[in-house]
Amino acid sequence: MPTLDEIRTSWPPTCSVPQAAAALGISRSHAYEAIGLGEFPVKTLTVGRRVLVIVADLVKVLSAEQGAT
Repeated sequence: MPTLDEIRTSWPPTCSVPQAAAALGISRSHAYEAIGLGEFPVKTLTVGRRVLVIVADLVKVLSAEQGAT
């Protein structure tokens, strides 16, 4: 699982759903299911058939989770 620091400093502006799922500690299939239901906690972009996750939003979600613990 990547650290929040790694994501902030070395990830590009968007990432794949499997990468985001790993960062969130959930399975790839659960992430795709949540996206399909509109329940994924991170903003996504659909480009053709590909779904990309907005890394800045992923950082916000992960930062909030760390602050809550």
